[in-house]
Amino acid sequence: METMNKTDGKLRRSLLAMLTLVMLGSLLAACSGGGEGSGANTRVLRVGTLYGSPQDEVWFRQQYTDAYELMNDNIQIEIVSAIDYNDQRFMTPEDQKKQPDVYEELKKMLTGNNPVDVMVVDYNYLRRMVQDNLLLQLDTLIQKDKFDLSDYVPTVIEGIKAVGDGNLYALTPTFSSSALFYNKKLFADAGVPVPTDDMFWPQVIDLAGRVAKGEGKDRKYGISINRWGGDGFYEIQTYAAPLQLKMYDDAGEKMLVNTPQWEKVWIDIANLYKNKVAPNMNEIQIDMQAPKEGLPYNPYQGDLFMSGRVAMMIAEFGYVTELAQAKEAEGKLEGFTPVDWDVVTVPQFEEAPGVGTMIGLNSLMGINSKAPNPDDAWEFVKFMNSKEWAKLKSRSMWEMTARKEFLKPKDGQSYNIDAFTKLKPVPPLSTDQEKLFREKPNLWQVQNIGQPLFQEVIKGTKTAKEALALWETQGNAMLQQIKTNPDGPINPVEGGAAIDAYRK
Repeated sequence: METMNKTDGKLRRSLLAMLTLVMLGSLLAACSGGGEGSGANTRVLRVGTLYGSPQDEVWFRQQYTDAYELMNDNIQIEIVSAIDYNDQRFMTPEDQKKQPDVYEELKKMLTGNNPVDVMVVDYNYLRRMVQDNLLLQLDTLIQKDKFDLSDYVPTVIEGIKAVGDGNLYALTPTFSSSALFYNKKLFADAGVPVPTDDMFWPQVIDLAGRVAKGEGKDRKYGISINRWGGDGFYEIQTYAAPLQLKMYDDAGEKMLVNTPQWEKVWIDIANLYKNKVAPNMNEIQIDMQAPKEGLPYNPYQGDLFMSGRVAMMIAEFGYVTELAQAKEAEGKLEGFTPVDWDVVTVPQFEEAPGVGTMIGLNSLMGINSKAPNPDDAWEFVKFMNSKEWAKLKSRSMWEMTARKEFLKPKDGQSYNIDAFTKLKPVPPLSTDQEKLFREKPNLWQVQNIGQPLFQEVIKGTKTAKEALALWETQGNAMLQQIKTNPDGPINPVEGGAAIDAYRK
């Protein structure tokens, strides 16, 4: 009996030990994600972003990493940001004047003691990162794995290669783009042919002038440079972006606006507003918001294109969704008739063919040249740029997937979707220009004195050449003050309506 009890005791202790090991193993598996990723097999992949906060990280994970971690339970992704928005919330006003150098903070993430593996980078920084050898060239990896890029939107690939000396140092699953929307009825009513793809600005401006008709509240405008309009001055930036004209030199010490190129741009845009071919939103805003006589208010009356008052308008891809929603309102809103529309490519300049304004490459993903975990980094980049991920992202109402296979008109609509894919983005500005705004925060004041001068050109009280010469003179004086005291107050020089408006 005693021997049997001892045997039972040993058996119970053995079973208890086995049960403990099983329970411990299950607990460890649960903590590490289970499956083949449990225990020591779990690897950390560090992904860097330019800006972020704990709140932003939740969104970023939902958009980019949750699905990858779900499918790869041996990978734990850690998100790192170069600039933490939360840190800036606690800066004193004096500290805020000394904004951190974003690029230098980015470099720290890539070259520091604990470098990131993958960098989600802004297009404006990609060229400099390539020049500084911070990213791995992807061409060899793409060829080795036979990673298929044949259905990528050509201008996306070309845009990336343009800043990588003909090579790929990053890939992006999505991009943003714009097109020239046009109202078919307004062109038909005016007996003017509709715009087509690959037109240059002089052709489009000519069409806009021919289709613009009427007076006062019945005026039909030919074109709006952007959805929100304005008074012309800030629309110049959108219009002339492909020309990459500089307002001042890279040292921020000399104005560069008194040139034939700037004069031509000012004349082009001023004439649109002077001849009421483009809507001056400051003048017609009250009329836009007021209910039409005898008709109830509708949510689209403040939109000049949807309300049938602008024949052409440059707008981003997301506007397609808003137009589709407006179509659904047909019959539900008294007096509202949806626009019969289509799109063509944004007008181009002969000096910069193939380049369009308001086109951007989002979420560019590159691999750190010093990545501790380059193999997993490449697998992540491949997944984020795969056909499977493109199919998922094609459901977005605002972004466009970079793979043509999934670029199709939504919700049964019919429009020229290729208009969004034909043009390359504007090349990034020099890093010196970006650095100027950080080191000399008062530069915006130099830009602003150009606004009232431009209004004088519209009114006809100054020629474009005279206004630009005055901007050059006044701007140079202000730049010298900024050079002496970058953060201090600026005293505008005397003379001209520009200074009077500036002081007000």
